[in-house]
Amino acid sequence: MEQFIVSARKYRPQTFQEVVGQQAITNTLLNAIKNNHLAQALLFTGPRGVGKTSCARILAKQINSEGAIDQSEDFAFNIFELDAASNNSVDDIRALVDQVRFPPQVGKYKVYIIDEVHMLSQSAFNAFLKTLEEPPKHAIFILATTEKHKIIPTILSRCQIFDFKRIGVADAKKHLMHVCEQENITYDEDALQIIAQKADGAMRDALSIFDRVVSYSGNNITRQAVTENLNVLDYDTYFTVTDQILKNDIPALLLSLNNIVVTGFDTHHFIAGLASHFRDLMVCQNPQTINLLEVSQQIKERYHEQAKSTSAVFLVNAIELANTCDLQYKTSKNQRLLVELCLMKLASIGIEDEKKKALLK
Repeated sequence: MEQFIVSARKYRPQTFQEVVGQQAITNTLLNAIKNNHLAQALLFTGPRGVGKTSCARILAKQINSEGAIDQSEDFAFNIFELDAASNNSVDDIRALVDQVRFPPQVGKYKVYIIDEVHMLSQSAFNAFLKTLEEPPKHAIFILATTEKHKIIPTILSRCQIFDFKRIGVADAKKHLMHVCEQENITYDEDALQIIAQKADGAMRDALSIFDRVVSYSGNNITRQAVTENLNVLDYDTYFTVTDQILKNDIPALLLSLNNIVVTGFDTHHFIAGLASHFRDLMVCQNPQTINLLEVSQQIKERYHEQAKSTSAVFLVNAIELANTCDLQYKTSKNQRLLVELCLMKLASIGIEDEKKKALLK
């Protein structure tokens, strides 16, 4: 049996053009190389799975490839990677500093990539300071971290800092579509949308989820397959529940919640998702905020349709009730009752408003 390579490795970017969702940083690095304006100490910081280490490897290869005779050369002997999570002692850094003095045998630069640099000990940071401030001409340091606040200020002041952002849902979805085309996999756009949203800004997570769904559903990714495999509630559930709330149909709401529980979904996940659904309906009510709705065109039309049946006052009250339930959920002793009570209150918003109007008359 042929060994399976996970998509996160198989489709790891090999050039700056292939990096997803970090155009500002990749353009800056390309211009710095082109204009010979690259700092010798760089710090790549940002959430997990957004391309920090990939960009570091691409940069390491690119700066040595400039003017090289053989463009296919990967300059592997010029690139040194150190995982600071497991090599965080002062001795590890001293060994690295001793290596830095020697120039490369091929290429112009020796590039040192230190991943999870925030894990270095205080003494290791101190041993690194002088070399980082005045490295030899042939040495470039690229530090990568998910927790910039844990790095001492004296290290930060010696580095040019690049803040990587979370990858947008649209960019992640576009990349997943590209992977599907490469792998001859048919897909529903809504299915890839859900995967991109579930990844929460991390491309590596999106590709890991994608692999899991493909293992489950084969070469045809449907929205149903994604919701079943990831144990997420479909949009249909929230549209149905919101319709029942707007009709003040408390019995139907309690039965819907029971179906959700019987199917194996967590009621905390449901109420948090309902708050997000109300937020999305609020976004639909103003043309200026419509771009904040990160769903497919088909689902966007359904949001528009349901938003017409709601008022801004109702949605503000609904979001507040759902959010309060979300906050109280962990401390509640009867969590199902708490969610049922929240749904009853949501269904009573319109009734209470009518009673107030009647009293005013």
